[in-house]
Amino acid sequence: MQYANGVIASPCTGICTLDEDGYCRGCRRTLAEIASWSQIGDAERERLMQSVLPRRSPLSSLFDALPEQLALRSALHGLDRLPEGEGWNRDELRDLLPDGPLAEAAVLVGLVPRPAGTAVLLTRRYDGLRHHGGQVSFPGGRIDPGDADVVAAALRESREEIALPSTQVQPFGYLDPFATISGFRVTPVVAALDPAYRPQPNPAEVADVFEVPLDFLMSPRNLRKVELEFRGRLRSVLEYDWPGQRIWGATAAILYNLRQRLEGRA
Repeated sequence: MQYANGVIASPCTGICTLDEDGYCRGCRRTLAEIASWSQIGDAERERLMQSVLPRRSPLSSLFDALPEQLALRSALHGLDRLPEGEGWNRDELRDLLPDGPLAEAAVLVGLVPRPAGTAVLLTRRYDGLRHHGGQVSFPGGRIDPGDADVVAAALRESREEIALPSTQVQPFGYLDPFATISGFRVTPVVAALDPAYRPQPNPAEVADVFEVPLDFLMSPRNLRKVELEFRGRLRSVLEYDWPGQRIWGATAAILYNLRQRLEGRA
């Protein structure tokens, strides 16, 4: 969030014309929101910038550029219906999870329209992190009390980790919640990303940002199941091999859930 003299700055980009829906083509505010900006408090400004304005990005310039957009419309939970449940994999982790409710978290599954096909944006975490150092992941993390909702949390974490502006993101829907052995219930937010975005990884959290073709990740032949013993019994872990990267665990499972939903089997 950008501040000027201790106040959340206006999202104005200097492109001050309205589109057919009545939104400014630059900042995506209505005329009423622009006129009232100086009168509303920082909490309302933050809610608008984190949760409301990103959902108004023109679909035609981002999501509709994805070849898979029609299939995704049918496969995803819409933004107006947050999926419920403790996690589609909860039963598999019944002897590993802590007592009590899981902490809520959100990740951003970013799809980038490229000339060669849709790509998925992934990060490799900084090796020195206490939890999951060196692992491939989606941008994201715990939902904070100040986050307006799941989408706002995913966008905030993406800004903090890889400097992804919300103006270059078109959130579109959700995958099924996923439980982690670290005690989180993760809701994946699927979004289209502006192909002009240039990652700026936060060196304290992210070592690398890279893309993998969606076709590769959705092909059953590229995903394998690895059996390993953990805490007294054999468990299955999903894993992809991508040149220079090992995509496994929660990240591979979330991608598997996307494939299952696209195939109509989730």
